[in-house]
Amino acid sequence: MKKILLYSLFVVLLTSISCNEELIDIPNPNSPTTATFWQSPEDAQVGLDAVYNMFYKPGTWTRWIYFRYDLTSDEGYSQSPWNELKEWTRFIYFNYNFWEGNAWMWRDHYKAIFRCNQVLTYVPEIEFTNAGDKDQILAQAKFLRAFYYYNLALMFDNVPLVLNVSSPEDTPEQKTEAEVFAQVILDLEDAVKSLPAQWGTGDLGRPTKGAAYALLGKVHMQMRSWQKAKDALAWLVEGDGKSNYNLVANYKDNFKHTTENNVESVFEIQYSDINPSGDGDQANPNVGSNRAQFFAPRGIGWCDGQPRRWLVDEYKKEKTTDGQIDPRLRANIFYPEIQKDYPGEKIYGRDWEAGWGSDCFFRKYQGDYYRNREDYYSPINFRFIRYADVLLLYAECLTELSAGTPPALAVECVNRVRERVGLPKLQNSTLFASSVNSKAGFLKRLQMERSLELCYEGVRWADLKRWKLWSTAEGLNELISRDPDFSNFVVGKTERMPIPRSEVDNNPNLKQNPLY
Repeated sequence: MKKILLYSLFVVLLTSISCNEELIDIPNPNSPTTATFWQSPEDAQVGLDAVYNMFYKPGTWTRWIYFRYDLTSDEGYSQSPWNELKEWTRFIYFNYNFWEGNAWMWRDHYKAIFRCNQVLTYVPEIEFTNAGDKDQILAQAKFLRAFYYYNLALMFDNVPLVLNVSSPEDTPEQKTEAEVFAQVILDLEDAVKSLPAQWGTGDLGRPTKGAAYALLGKVHMQMRSWQKAKDALAWLVEGDGKSNYNLVANYKDNFKHTTENNVESVFEIQYSDINPSGDGDQANPNVGSNRAQFFAPRGIGWCDGQPRRWLVDEYKKEKTTDGQIDPRLRANIFYPEIQKDYPGEKIYGRDWEAGWGSDCFFRKYQGDYYRNREDYYSPINFRFIRYADVLLLYAECLTELSAGTPPALAVECVNRVRERVGLPKLQNSTLFASSVNSKAGFLKRLQMERSLELCYEGVRWADLKRWKLWSTAEGLNELISRDPDFSNFVVGKTERMPIPRSEVDNNPNLKQNPLY
């Protein structure tokens, strides 16, 4: 009732004001326009900050993107009572305007790109005392534009490529995945030139030269351009940036808010629980992550996403050199026998509850290590690129470029990741030693090594697209054996999402993706 009364009063006030054009045209000092803003280096930094603010929107990395990258892959699934949400993780698409499924992600990604384009359009005209400061602002904007287009291409393949400040009446032309990736490469190659190898402690979270090289390597890998990918990743593994990165001793430290921005982090999205508020564009919006609330066990969070059981079994296949279970299982997944395997273990301070049955629940990026609940304001940073990911990607590149057995350095990169958690070197493994004897065997083993190390970190969907497991009956059956939802997968169709119907209707230059 209070809202209705306030709105009515507002209408009365409006109707009592004379329509004097001079009064109407008075600029509002609290609402700068492009004509009054973009005047100083401070404006340029504020404009760039608006791009970073997009990390905290539900359509990017705060919430919904994990449903695509983690739950739609063979590593996760949904039993959500929200049927439409659950069906989207199972490749069942009826409503192409499903807000949480694709429309929100489309909107927020292009909103971020719009903000990048503003920086790239207006900042070059601003005078800076130090030209290097301007170059770094522009480099960050190019990295972030590349970052968002990379994700759009992974999710939708064929999207409009908007490189200038847009207007509502624009109808940008649709480009193929390859064309989008080509632009991403150009942006990253430009960004690398001006980004520093490291930032000071007051600027943690900004992309570094290593982050740009790593993302550039990822893009080339998705295009299966192995030599170019190797050249980009080499900066971090064998080149000038090698000394900036390493694996942390404790695997779990990569997923806690108390050990953030460590030596293993290549690019990390910063979260905080300092503002437990809404996620709009109001002052002091939420800068926390919603992921933990949506993935926590039943009765603690919404439990809209869960891990597949096959990963638990895979972790248990091979013991560490001292006869223990792979510690990554304990760090990543709550599972029914966890208290038997680890006496005294708790699940958010609780014993395993009868109502949870044989289900498994996410533990990676959950806050159970310091509290017994979840909310929409998790302060745990999301590590978009870890050095372990870079090492495994580098091993893949080197092996793809080899003619026979995997190169020694490729095996060494994998062994560094395995030995960190106490597993034997591949060549000494009682189960997988033969994988180092052939190119095909090593690449196949690498697929599993990546999942064991990187599960639920938003990389599996890109991996599956790159490997094209679903392009053969054998590969698709392998996916179905791990994840029955892949029985709904249609080759040539569901490796990409449908473009929101509203976007297709409003843009004559935009066509719906094939078979939708």
